Amino acid sequence: MKPAARAVSRVALSAFVAAASLICAASAAAQAGPSAGIEVSDAWIRWLPGNLPAAGYLTLVNRGDRPLILVAASSPNYAEVSLHRSLDRAGIGEMVPMRQITIGAHASLKFAAMGYHMMLMQPTKALQPGDQVPITLHFADGSAVTVKFAVRAPNGT
Repeated sequence: MKPAARAVSRVALSAFVAAASLICAASAAAQAGPSAGIEVSDAWIRWLPGNLPAAGYLTLVNRGDRPLILVAASSPNYAEVSLHRSLDRAGIGEMVPMRQITIGAHASLKFAAMGYHMMLMQPTKALQPGDQVPITLHFADGSAVTVKFAVRAPNGT
């Protein structure tokens, strides 16, 4: 290889390595977002037979100094995962889709049947109580954290 071509190759390789380093650093910073300050407990899915929609519950604790905004969730085990909140309006139950859910700084939020929850639609494979399902929580700052949810019987056991 000629010296000029070698120099161009070195410059191109250096630029590629620098770009890859920046991408990795940005990805690491995004992953350090809430995952560094969020604690997740009691993550479980209320299993229903067949192709019926399931519901996902968990408790989120924000240990950070800033609110965290949950904007979406996804799972390889469900074609669609959406955020919802059940409300009682004048004695009539209503399920409202949520674009985002805020967990205040130094606060916790428990997802429950008559409150916030995830709707899990169109399972991609048959699931049974006892299975573990990964669900990735996506936050407004671009970070994400993947949590294993235990599949439980309809009564929660």
